[in-house]
Amino acid sequence: MKFIVSSSSLLKHLQQISGVINANTVLPILEDFLFEIEDKKLSIVATDLETVMRVQTDVESKANGKVCIPAKILLDSLKNIADQPLTFTIDKNFTVEITSDNGKYKVMGENPDNFPKEPAADDTTAFTMSSSGLVTAINKTLFAVSNDDLRPAMTGVFFELQKEGVQFVATDAHRLVRYKRTDAKATKTDSFIVPKKPLNLLKNALPDNEDEINIAYNSNHLFVSHGEVQMICRLIDARFPDYKVVIPQDNPYKLIVNKNDFQNALRRVSVFSNKSTNQVALTINGSELQLAAQDVDFSFEGNERMNCQYDGTDLQIAFNAKFLIEMLNAADTPDIKIELSTPTKAGIIKPTEQAEGEELLMLVMPLMLNN
Repeated sequence: MKFIVSSSSLLKHLQQISGVINANTVLPILEDFLFEIEDKKLSIVATDLETVMRVQTDVESKANGKVCIPAKILLDSLKNIADQPLTFTIDKNFTVEITSDNGKYKVMGENPDNFPKEPAADDTTAFTMSSSGLVTAINKTLFAVSNDDLRPAMTGVFFELQKEGVQFVATDAHRLVRYKRTDAKATKTDSFIVPKKPLNLLKNALPDNEDEINIAYNSNHLFVSHGEVQMICRLIDARFPDYKVVIPQDNPYKLIVNKNDFQNALRRVSVFSNKSTNQVALTINGSELQLAAQDVDFSFEGNERMNCQYDGTDLQIAFNAKFLIEMLNAADTPDIKIELSTPTKAGIIKPTEQAEGEELLMLVMPLMLNN
Protein backbone atom coordinates (compact mmCIF):
# COMPACT_ATOMS: atom_id res chain seq x y z
CA MET A 1 0.00 0.00 0.00
CA LYS A 2 1.35 3.39 -0.95
CA PHE A 3 -0.05 6.93 -0.95
CA ILE A 4 1.10 10.54 -1.31
CA VAL A 5 -0.30 13.35 0.86
CA SER A 6 0.59 16.96 1.71
CA SER A 7 2.36 17.14 5.08
CA SER A 8 0.60 20.31 6.28
CA SER A 9 -2.84 19.05 5.21
CA LEU A 10 -2.23 15.73 6.99
CA LEU A 11 -1.05 17.49 10.16
CA LYS A 12 -4.11 19.76 10.16
CA HIS A 13 -6.47 16.79 9.85
CA LEU A 14 -4.66 14.78 12.53
CA GLN A 15 -4.76 17.70 14.96
CA GLN A 16 -8.53 17.95 14.51
CA ILE A 17 -9.02 14.47 15.94
CA SER A 18 -5.89 13.86 18.06
CA GLY A 19 -7.65 15.16 21.20
CA VAL A 20 -9.66 11.92 21.32
CA ILE A 21 -6.56 9.88 22.17
CA ASN A 22 -5.90 9.52 25.91
CA ALA A 23 -2.36 9.71 27.24
CA ASN A 24 -2.54 6.47 29.25
CA THR A 25 -4.78 3.96 27.54
CA VAL A 26 -5.52 0.38 28.53
CA LEU A 27 -5.13 -0.94 24.99
CA PRO A 28 -1.91 0.03 23.14
CA ILE A 29 -3.82 0.17 19.81
CA LEU A 30 -5.85 3.13 21.15
CA GLU A 31 -2.64 5.19 20.92
CA ASP A 32 -2.81 4.81 17.12
CA PHE A 33 -4.59 6.49 14.25
CA LEU A 34 -6.36 4.13 11.84
CA PHE A 35 -5.51 5.07 8.24
CA GLU A 36 -7.96 3.70 5.69
CA ILE A 37 -7.70 4.33 1.95
CA GLU A 38 -10.61 3.79 -0.39
CA ASP A 39 -10.93 5.28 -3.90
CA LYS A 40 -8.20 7.92 -3.36
CA LYS A 41 -9.86 9.09 -0.12
CA LEU A 42 -7.96 8.74 3.12
CA SER A 43 -10.07 8.30 6.27
CA ILE A 44 -8.25 8.77 9.58
CA VAL A 45 -9.92 7.51 12.76
CA ALA A 46 -9.09 8.06 16.44
CA THR A 47 -10.97 6.52 19.36
CA ASP A 48 -10.88 6.09 23.15
CA LEU A 49 -13.75 3.53 23.02
CA GLU A 50 -16.22 6.19 24.22
CA THR A 51 -15.68 8.75 21.44
CA VAL A 52 -14.76 8.13 17.80
CA MET A 53 -13.64 10.89 15.46
CA ARG A 54 -13.11 10.43 11.75
CA VAL A 55 -11.73 12.91 9.23
CA GLN A 56 -11.33 12.51 5.45
CA THR A 57 -8.90 13.98 2.95
CA ASP A 58 -7.91 13.36 -0.68
CA VAL A 59 -4.65 11.55 -1.42
CA GLU A 60 -2.83 10.13 -4.43
CA SER A 61 -2.96 6.35 -4.32
CA LYS A 62 -3.43 3.41 -6.65
CA ALA A 63 -4.57 0.78 -4.15
CA ASN A 64 -6.93 0.57 -1.22
CA GLY A 65 -5.76 -0.59 2.19
CA LYS A 66 -5.48 0.22 5.86
CA VAL A 67 -2.93 0.43 8.67
CA CYS A 68 -2.63 1.69 12.26
CA ILE A 69 0.12 4.26 12.90
CA PRO A 70 1.25 5.40 16.40
CA ALA A 71 -0.21 8.87 16.92
CA LYS A 72 2.44 10.58 19.04
CA ILE A 73 5.46 9.93 16.84
CA LEU A 74 3.51 10.75 13.68
CA LEU A 75 2.30 14.11 15.06
CA ASP A 76 5.71 15.00 16.51
CA SER A 77 7.43 14.31 13.18
CA LEU A 78 4.87 16.18 11.04
CA LYS A 79 5.15 19.28 13.24
CA ASN A 80 8.81 19.52 12.23
CA ILE A 81 8.46 18.81 8.52
CA ALA A 82 8.03 21.79 6.15
CA ASP A 83 5.02 21.79 3.83
CA GLN A 84 5.74 19.23 1.10
CA PRO A 85 4.31 16.02 -0.37
CA LEU A 86 5.06 12.93 1.74
CA THR A 87 5.05 9.38 0.39
CA PHE A 88 3.82 6.68 2.77
CA THR A 89 4.78 3.09 1.87
CA ILE A 90 3.38 0.25 4.00
CA ASP A 91 4.59 -3.34 3.61
CA LYS A 92 2.79 -6.57 4.60
CA ASN A 93 4.32 -6.48 8.13
CA PHE A 94 2.77 -2.99 8.63
CA THR A 95 6.14 -1.22 8.57
CA VAL A 96 5.44 2.39 7.59
CA GLU A 97 8.11 4.23 5.61
CA ILE A 98 7.63 8.00 5.16
CA THR A 99 9.69 9.69 2.45
CA SER A 100 10.06 13.47 2.24
CA ASP A 101 12.17 15.62 -0.13
CA ASN A 102 15.35 14.92 1.77
CA GLY A 103 14.51 12.40 4.46
CA LYS A 104 13.31 8.90 5.11
CA TYR A 105 11.57 7.88 8.35
CA LYS A 106 10.46 4.47 9.52
CA VAL A 107 7.87 3.57 12.13
CA MET A 108 6.32 0.24 13.05
CA GLY A 109 2.58 0.23 12.39
CA GLU A 110 0.04 -2.25 13.72
CA ASN A 111 -2.54 -4.62 12.30
CA PRO A 112 -5.67 -2.57 11.50
CA ASP A 113 -7.92 -5.58 12.23
CA ASN A 114 -7.25 -5.05 15.94
CA PHE A 115 -8.58 -1.47 15.86
CA PRO A 116 -11.97 -1.16 17.64
CA LYS A 117 -15.01 -1.11 15.33
CA GLU A 118 -17.12 2.03 15.50
CA PRO A 119 -20.75 1.82 16.67
CA ALA A 120 -23.36 1.40 13.95
CA ALA A 121 -25.89 4.18 13.43
CA ASP A 122 -29.01 2.02 13.91
CA ASP A 123 -32.50 3.36 14.68
CA THR A 124 -31.34 6.97 14.73
CA THR A 125 -33.41 10.13 14.84
CA ALA A 126 -31.85 13.13 13.13
CA PHE A 127 -32.12 16.91 13.13
CA THR A 128 -30.00 19.70 11.68
CA MET A 129 -28.69 22.98 12.99
CA SER A 130 -26.11 25.54 11.96
CA SER A 131 -22.50 24.85 12.89
CA SER A 132 -22.15 28.22 14.66
CA GLY A 133 -25.39 27.47 16.55
CA LEU A 134 -23.96 24.27 18.01
CA VAL A 135 -20.55 25.84 18.73
CA THR A 136 -22.26 28.76 20.54
CA ALA A 137 -24.45 26.37 22.53
CA ILE A 138 -21.40 24.37 23.64
CA ASN A 139 -19.44 27.51 24.57
CA LYS A 140 -22.31 28.92 26.60
CA THR A 141 -22.97 25.75 28.62
CA LEU A 142 -19.81 23.64 28.88
CA PHE A 143 -18.21 25.68 31.68
CA ALA A 144 -21.10 24.88 34.05
CA VAL A 145 -20.78 21.10 33.66
CA SER A 146 -19.91 19.21 36.86
CA ASN A 147 -16.65 17.28 37.32
CA ASP A 148 -18.19 15.09 40.02
CA ASP A 149 -18.09 11.47 38.75
CA LEU A 150 -20.42 10.41 41.56
CA ARG A 151 -23.18 12.34 39.78
CA PRO A 152 -22.69 11.21 36.18
CA ALA A 153 -25.85 12.93 34.88
CA MET A 154 -24.29 16.33 35.63
CA THR A 155 -20.98 15.58 33.89
CA GLY A 156 -22.46 16.38 30.48
CA VAL A 157 -24.73 18.83 28.67
CA PHE A 158 -28.44 17.97 28.60
CA PHE A 159 -29.94 18.30 25.09
CA GLU A 160 -33.67 18.87 25.33
CA LEU A 161 -35.35 18.59 21.94
CA GLN A 162 -38.74 20.04 21.11
CA LYS A 163 -40.53 20.88 17.89
CA GLU A 164 -40.20 24.60 18.63
CA GLY A 165 -36.49 24.54 19.45
CA VAL A 166 -33.57 22.87 21.20
CA GLN A 167 -32.47 23.61 24.78
CA PHE A 168 -29.00 22.96 26.15
CA VAL A 169 -28.72 22.76 29.94
CA ALA A 170 -25.68 22.31 32.18
CA THR A 171 -25.40 22.40 35.97
CA ASP A 172 -22.96 21.49 38.74
CA ALA A 173 -25.54 22.05 41.55
CA HIS A 174 -24.02 25.49 42.34
CA ARG A 175 -24.95 27.13 39.05
CA LEU A 176 -27.07 26.33 36.04
CA VAL A 177 -27.08 27.50 32.42
CA ARG A 178 -30.01 27.07 30.05
CA TYR A 179 -29.50 28.09 26.43
CA LYS A 180 -32.32 27.79 23.93
CA ARG A 181 -32.24 28.04 20.14
CA THR A 182 -35.38 28.18 18.01
CA ASP A 183 -33.53 27.91 14.68
CA ALA A 184 -32.91 24.20 15.33
CA LYS A 185 -36.03 22.09 15.37
CA ALA A 186 -36.40 18.46 16.30
CA THR A 187 -38.90 16.06 14.78
CA LYS A 188 -40.09 14.90 18.20
CA THR A 189 -39.75 15.71 21.90
CA ASP A 190 -36.70 13.91 23.24
CA SER A 191 -33.65 14.35 25.45
CA PHE A 192 -30.16 12.94 26.05
CA ILE A 193 -26.93 13.86 27.87
CA VAL A 194 -23.68 14.36 25.94
CA PRO A 195 -20.37 14.04 27.87
CA LYS A 196 -17.96 16.94 28.21
CA LYS A 197 -14.97 15.55 26.27
CA PRO A 198 -16.67 15.00 22.87
CA LEU A 199 -18.32 18.44 23.10
CA ASN A 200 -14.92 20.03 23.71
CA LEU A 201 -13.54 18.21 20.66
CA LEU A 202 -16.54 19.22 18.55
CA LYS A 203 -16.32 22.93 19.26
CA ASN A 204 -12.67 22.87 18.14
CA ALA A 205 -13.36 20.81 15.01
CA LEU A 206 -16.46 22.63 13.74
CA PRO A 207 -16.29 25.95 11.87
CA ASP A 208 -18.03 28.95 13.42
CA ASN A 209 -20.20 29.61 10.37
CA GLU A 210 -23.68 28.94 9.02
CA ASP A 211 -22.87 25.51 7.53
CA GLU A 212 -25.55 22.97 8.23
CA ILE A 213 -24.51 20.05 10.40
CA ASN A 214 -26.33 16.79 10.77
CA ILE A 215 -26.95 15.49 14.29
CA ALA A 216 -28.38 12.00 14.79
CA TYR A 217 -28.86 9.96 17.96
CA ASN A 218 -30.16 6.64 19.20
CA SER A 219 -30.52 5.25 22.71
CA ASN A 220 -26.74 4.92 23.22
CA HIS A 221 -24.84 7.18 20.85
CA LEU A 222 -24.71 10.61 19.26
CA PHE A 223 -23.56 10.99 15.63
CA VAL A 224 -22.46 14.40 14.36
CA SER A 225 -21.23 14.99 10.82
CA HIS A 226 -20.05 18.08 9.00
CA GLY A 227 -18.26 17.81 5.66
CA GLU A 228 -15.18 15.69 6.16
CA VAL A 229 -15.42 15.50 9.97
CA GLN A 230 -17.55 12.93 11.77
CA MET A 231 -17.88 12.21 15.46
CA ILE A 232 -19.61 9.44 17.36
CA CYS A 233 -19.82 9.44 21.14
CA ARG A 234 -21.48 7.36 23.79
CA LEU A 235 -24.28 9.18 25.63
CA ILE A 236 -24.39 9.35 29.42
CA ASP A 237 -26.82 6.74 30.67
CA ALA A 238 -28.33 8.63 33.59
CA ARG A 239 -31.29 10.81 34.42
CA PHE A 240 -30.73 14.55 34.32
CA PRO A 241 -32.06 16.30 37.46
CA ASP A 242 -35.33 18.21 37.17
CA TYR A 243 -33.67 21.59 36.70
CA LYS A 244 -36.92 23.51 36.17
CA VAL A 245 -37.82 23.34 39.89
CA VAL A 246 -34.71 25.28 40.94
CA ILE A 247 -35.27 28.25 38.61
CA PRO A 248 -37.09 30.91 40.69
CA GLN A 249 -40.17 32.15 38.84
CA ASP A 250 -40.32 35.53 40.52
CA ASN A 251 -37.18 37.42 41.46
CA PRO A 252 -38.58 40.94 41.91
CA TYR A 253 -35.34 42.96 42.30
CA LYS A 254 -33.55 43.90 39.07
CA LEU A 255 -29.90 44.96 38.99
CA ILE A 256 -28.29 46.19 35.74
CA VAL A 257 -24.51 46.63 35.56
CA ASN A 258 -21.87 47.07 32.88
CA LYS A 259 -20.56 43.57 32.21
CA ASN A 260 -16.86 44.42 31.76
CA ASP A 261 -16.72 46.81 34.73
CA PHE A 262 -18.44 44.25 36.97
CA GLN A 263 -16.23 41.39 35.76
CA ASN A 264 -13.02 43.38 36.26
CA ALA A 265 -14.13 44.52 39.72
CA LEU A 266 -14.87 40.89 40.64
CA ARG A 267 -11.42 39.84 39.42
CA ARG A 268 -9.70 42.53 41.50
CA VAL A 269 -11.72 42.02 44.66
CA SER A 270 -11.72 38.20 44.55
CA VAL A 271 -7.92 38.20 44.89
CA PHE A 272 -8.55 39.02 48.57
CA SER A 273 -11.27 36.38 49.08
CA ASN A 274 -11.01 33.06 50.87
CA LYS A 275 -9.45 30.64 48.37
CA SER A 276 -11.81 27.79 49.19
CA THR A 277 -15.05 29.74 48.72
CA ASN A 278 -14.03 32.71 46.48
CA GLN A 279 -16.78 34.58 48.33
CA VAL A 280 -17.54 38.16 47.30
CA ALA A 281 -20.37 39.99 49.06
CA LEU A 282 -22.48 42.39 46.99
CA THR A 283 -24.18 45.24 48.85
CA ILE A 284 -26.71 47.18 46.78
CA ASN A 285 -27.91 50.60 47.93
CA GLY A 286 -29.86 52.65 45.40
CA SER A 287 -27.59 53.14 42.42
CA GLU A 288 -24.41 51.97 44.13
CA LEU A 289 -23.05 48.46 44.16
CA GLN A 290 -20.32 47.59 46.64
CA LEU A 291 -18.16 44.48 46.31
CA ALA A 292 -16.32 43.19 49.36
CA ALA A 293 -14.12 40.15 49.97
CA GLN A 294 -12.02 39.06 52.89
CA ASP A 295 -9.87 36.18 54.01
CA VAL A 296 -9.93 36.21 57.79
CA ASP A 297 -7.06 33.68 58.10
CA PHE A 298 -4.61 36.05 56.40
CA SER A 299 -6.28 39.39 57.26
CA PHE A 300 -6.82 40.10 53.55
CA GLU A 301 -9.56 42.50 52.56
CA GLY A 302 -10.73 44.08 49.30
CA ASN A 303 -13.55 46.57 48.65
CA GLU A 304 -14.78 48.36 45.54
CA ARG A 305 -17.71 50.55 44.59
CA MET A 306 -19.36 50.92 41.22
CA ASN A 307 -22.48 52.42 39.67
CA CYS A 308 -25.49 50.34 38.81
CA GLN A 309 -29.18 50.59 37.99
CA TYR A 310 -31.24 48.91 40.68
CA ASP A 311 -34.92 48.46 41.19
CA GLY A 312 -35.64 46.93 44.59
CA THR A 313 -35.01 47.21 48.32
CA ASP A 314 -31.43 47.42 49.64
CA LEU A 315 -29.83 44.01 49.68
CA GLN A 316 -26.66 42.19 50.67
CA ILE A 317 -25.95 38.86 49.02
CA ALA A 318 -22.77 36.79 48.51
CA PHE A 319 -21.65 34.69 45.55
CA ASN A 320 -18.65 32.66 44.41
CA ALA A 321 -16.72 35.24 42.33
CA LYS A 322 -15.09 32.59 40.13
CA PHE A 323 -18.55 31.33 39.09
CA LEU A 324 -19.80 34.84 38.35
CA ILE A 325 -16.74 35.70 36.23
CA GLU A 326 -17.18 32.53 34.12
CA MET A 327 -20.91 33.11 33.70
CA LEU A 328 -20.43 36.71 32.58
CA ASN A 329 -18.21 35.41 29.75
CA ALA A 330 -21.26 33.66 28.30
CA ALA A 331 -23.27 36.91 28.03
CA ASP A 332 -22.50 38.86 24.84
CA THR A 333 -24.09 42.22 25.72
CA PRO A 334 -22.34 45.31 27.19
CA ASP A 335 -24.75 45.28 30.16
CA ILE A 336 -26.15 42.35 32.10
CA LYS A 337 -29.26 42.01 34.23
CA ILE A 338 -29.24 40.18 37.56
CA GLU A 339 -32.61 39.27 39.09
CA LEU A 340 -32.56 38.82 42.88
CA SER A 341 -34.98 38.33 45.76
CA THR A 342 -33.47 37.36 49.15
CA PRO A 343 -29.88 36.62 50.29
CA THR A 344 -30.67 32.88 50.34
CA LYS A 345 -32.42 32.55 46.97
CA ALA A 346 -30.69 31.91 43.66
CA GLY A 347 -29.82 34.89 41.47
CA ILE A 348 -30.62 34.87 37.76
CA ILE A 349 -28.22 36.42 35.24
CA LYS A 350 -29.36 37.34 31.73
CA PRO A 351 -27.97 39.47 28.90
CA THR A 352 -29.95 42.74 28.65
CA GLU A 353 -30.72 41.92 25.00
CA GLN A 354 -31.13 38.48 23.48
CA ALA A 355 -30.37 37.79 19.82
CA GLU A 356 -33.29 36.64 17.71
CA GLY A 357 -33.94 32.92 18.02
CA GLU A 358 -31.82 32.42 21.14
CA GLU A 359 -32.39 32.75 24.85
CA LEU A 360 -29.81 32.50 27.62
CA LEU A 361 -30.61 32.13 31.31
CA MET A 362 -27.98 31.55 34.02
CA LEU A 363 -28.64 30.79 37.64
CA VAL A 364 -26.17 30.97 40.52
CA MET A 365 -26.70 29.86 44.11
CA PRO A 366 -25.73 32.38 46.83
CA LEU A 367 -23.24 31.67 49.61
CA MET A 368 -23.93 32.16 53.30
CA LEU A 369 -22.78 35.64 54.36
CA ASN A 370 -19.99 35.37 56.89
CA ASN A 371 -20.75 38.45 58.93
